[in-house]
Amino acid sequence: MGLSQGYGPADEDESVATIRRAIELGVTMIDTAQSYGGGRNEELVGRAVAGRRDEVVLATKFGIVRDPGGVRLDAHPDRVRAYCDASLRRLGVEVIDLYYLHRVDPQVPLADSVGAMAELVSAGKVRHLGVSELGPEQLRQAAAVHPIAALQCEWSLSWREVEDDVLPVARQLGIGLVPYSPLGRGLLTGAMPAGGFGAGDFRHGDGRFSGPALGRNLALVEAIRGLAGERGVTARQLALAWLLAEAPDVVPIPGTRRAGRVAENVAAAAVTLSADDLARLDSAMPRDAWAGDRRSFAAHGVVRGARAPSG
Repeated sequence: MGLSQGYGPADEDESVATIRRAIELGVTMIDTAQSYGGGRNEELVGRAVAGRRDEVVLATKFGIVRDPGGVRLDAHPDRVRAYCDASLRRLGVEVIDLYYLHRVDPQVPLADSVGAMAELVSAGKVRHLGVSELGPEQLRQAAAVHPIAALQCEWSLSWREVEDDVLPVARQLGIGLVPYSPLGRGLLTGAMPAGGFGAGDFRHGDGRFSGPALGRNLALVEAIRGLAGERGVTARQLALAWLLAEAPDVVPIPGTRRAGRVAENVAAAAVTLSADDLARLDSAMPRDAWAGDRRSFAAHGVVRGARAPSG
């Protein structure tokens, strides 16, 4: 997402080079969405994977529509196939490996949206289905219609609420876990932009990044940096290693706009944390110590409504 929106301007040639560098380093999942940059991100990803399609699991999402009219939710079954076809064209591929429902459309029964997605599997346009930001009962409803391969949810050292009820149900149903923002939207790296957030950076709308909450959170990040230093790794590597230590069914998707950062993220896979390491992390930054609430931010300010896809 960050290559097309959310964190300020990015250079598309550098973005393509970053994705290709990730593939060279062994990254096998590339995640995008029709809403990122109003479809532009899928085109960018298509450029990056051209000639290397078989080396990656290509994932994209529908359900959040971003166009000149604004941002809205739309997962109406009558339009799912058109959204998928548009994504296939922008990506320049014949099949999507993992197709997510980006957000539940409150105007449409969830079973109807997933049923339309299942038809894409039957048609050979999609290999596997995923969902994003569903609650436990919604997960059961979706899985009752068609097997769900993956659940995408925000999950990191600084946001752990999904551990209470969502993760247990996902595992009961055999659904893999794909944490997005595993670095807390950059918070866990300790590298906040000097002078605050620039124009177009959506962290302006996240309560964790302003006022007293930000100061409290950065103090916790210093503890992460201290523990990371003891291990000879960076804070971002420790945060990713913490998720990877959870279980083999966890596949975090850290975003970055720099090839050098990709290499740093990939190196986290080689970091092994002991039970003592994990206990120290829990003690140094208990889940209830973080300040600020992302719930009002989670839907990205979507205006509910529905119109036909524009491309």
